[in-house]
Amino acid sequence: MVDTLVDVVDKQAKSSFLIKSDNVLVNGNSFSEGGLVENMAQTAALYAGYNAQKNNAKTPIGFIGAIKNLKVNTIPEVGQRLYTEVNLINEVMSVQIVRAEVKDENQQSLASCEMRVFIQPEDAA
Repeated sequence: MVDTLVDVVDKQAKSSFLIKSDNVLVNGNSFSEGGLVENMAQTAALYAGYNAQKNNAKTPIGFIGAIKNLKVNTIPEVGQRLYTEVNLINEVMSVQIVRAEVKDENQQSLASCEMRVFIQPEDAA
């Protein structure tokens, strides 16, 4: 659920995504709450993959372990472009804690949450 990696700076990544009618997480003309969560999760994964490649490491496999403080303000519709930002808050052993927010073209917040992402150790892959 990510089209483009827009920017990566330090512990922050930004992505964009155009909602299309044939997306499996579109219901009628609306993108689902699950789609918003998936977009945030995939932006976090994009950040992890980008950093792995930058460090000449294997792209890690990650799993959402927990979602906290999920807030959905507005459900976007088909044709809208989403702009998602994730910030790495903390990393302890194989767990990354990220804060994510999805905005629309007008920079209005559509959804936000905190995620705990478990990164599978390379030797377990």
